[in-house]
Amino acid sequence: MAYDRMLAQMAEKPGFIAALDQSGGSTPGALRLYGIPETAYSGDAEMFRLMHEMRVRIISAPAFTGAKVIGAILFERTMDGEAQGKPVPTFLWEDRRVVPFLKVDKGLEAEKDGVSLMKPMPELDALLARAVKAGVFGTKMRSVINLPSQEGIAAVVAQQFEVAEQIARHGLVAIIEPEVSIKSPDKAGAEAILLAEIARQLDALPEGRTVMLKLTIPTVPDLYAPLVKHPSVTRVVALSGGYSRTDACKRLAANHGMIASFSRALVEDLKHSMSDAEFDAALAAAIDEIYQASTVKA
Repeated sequence: MAYDRMLAQMAEKPGFIAALDQSGGSTPGALRLYGIPETAYSGDAEMFRLMHEMRVRIISAPAFTGAKVIGAILFERTMDGEAQGKPVPTFLWEDRRVVPFLKVDKGLEAEKDGVSLMKPMPELDALLARAVKAGVFGTKMRSVINLPSQEGIAAVVAQQFEVAEQIARHGLVAIIEPEVSIKSPDKAGAEAILLAEIARQLDALPEGRTVMLKLTIPTVPDLYAPLVKHPSVTRVVALSGGYSRTDACKRLAANHGMIASFSRALVEDLKHSMSDAEFDAALAAAIDEIYQASTVKA
């Protein structure tokens, strides 16, 4: 069964997850970094078409396979699109052996108590049903923590686990992402509170229920080791959070059992103007560097 093979890959296989889930708000910036300015397109439809072409170019590259990239997080429009004549989730798993995930959150509320909760998701059940039908394995949703606020961080984690319960009812594995901003004035303090809150929620999960965690690379190396070992955690993955790839990989290599789930750090060297050979070589080099940091620890 495909689900069982995907679960085994996410739990055990060396490698990392590619985050290809920029949404409407972050797409112009992602295209700009790729070398396509906002003056080069008009309207959302054209913007998303260009973004989809970039993503298809990435997932179709020779180095983008399950040998090192064990999963990929998709934007909703990417899930609904095609790559080489196949639905993207089907192409990823059948042709590349890359496990497909779907970003499901709809953005962030205004900051309160030092954190930004996720906006309501009234159509989540319908989206999850579509994801299951498309062959998606799991989901990802992001909150942001700016300050070491006990009340705020507890609210973020409680919301994440509450939505994860809804996701689990559809047979999908939730990636819980309470991102601690790398610009936080007390990042280490926020991470200590976050660790305790996540552990408390994990301990309360029903037997046999598992989640994945996507966390900012901690200030204190191996801070999240107890979460890596927790029986209710399939995998702990790291976001790059605005660090350059070199910096993010150096920090990640100091955290045992934690693998990458990088977005901007994965694609930072890729440009629209590159020839296919140049593009594929740049992506292969990035994949190798991130794979190394995910599998070979200091």
